[in-house]
Amino acid sequence: MVSDPLTIAGKTFRSRLIVGTGKYPSHAVMADAHRASGTEMVTVAVRRVDLSDRSAGSLLDSIDESRIFLLPNTAGCYTADEAIRTARLGREVGLSNWVKLEVIGDERTLFPDNVALLEATRVLVREGFVVLPYTNDDPVICKKLEEAGAAAVMPLGAPIGSGLGIQNANNLRIIREQARVPVIVDAGVGTASDASIAMELGADGVLMNTAIALAQDPVAMATAMKLAVEAGRLAFRAGRIPKRSYASASSPTEGMIAAGAGSSRTGA
Repeated sequence: MVSDPLTIAGKTFRSRLIVGTGKYPSHAVMADAHRASGTEMVTVAVRRVDLSDRSAGSLLDSIDESRIFLLPNTAGCYTADEAIRTARLGREVGLSNWVKLEVIGDERTLFPDNVALLEATRVLVREGFVVLPYTNDDPVICKKLEEAGAAAVMPLGAPIGSGLGIQNANNLRIIREQARVPVIVDAGVGTASDASIAMELGADGVLMNTAIALAQDPVAMATAMKLAVEAGRLAFRAGRIPKRSYASASSPTEGMIAAGAGSSRTGA
């Protein structure tokens, strides 16, 4: 949406949809899905990608960096130290001083370790990183991460890869009301309506990977997600009507002419 850009740490993006690079059937399908989504930022797992391989057909070669910004992430890190080292590695190999910061606290649920996440955020901000931490949908920790210098906060909608959609709508609404930095809903989106709901709640953007990559038709789903994010944002800006317990007539009754009123009778 050209007239309504997303700005993070002074960098502007026309698209509010951020996508990943994992789980696709092929790099070619990934590239097609990226184009269809209209995304201008994709995440790359520093620990799971050969960052030195830019040969023809490699993952990095398949990303159009002329229009797409690479966002390194610390996926697979389970301690603050691991995440800090991984972020530094991404910067050292020339990816970016931006980082989607992940510190996982539980192997089964992949929920974040928010204590370690906050620690790593403070360290990396001091080192000049633009930090976008992935966290729980907890207004308190989101506030603490912002105070620690996070350039955006990325609360989950549901567990990573679950496809469950937005589980705690009110939490996300509170996070958005309190935040002075962009709020990007990350994880749990399963289909287009989930992305639209996140945006209608006031999220500044949505990050997803599995919902597109593992769809039966990733390119078609990428298109759907693009439209859903745009529609949700427009709906949020337009302002929805209040919810009511009872019906409200679409047409007002005031000023209506009663049936038969104004007619005249003629005849002998």
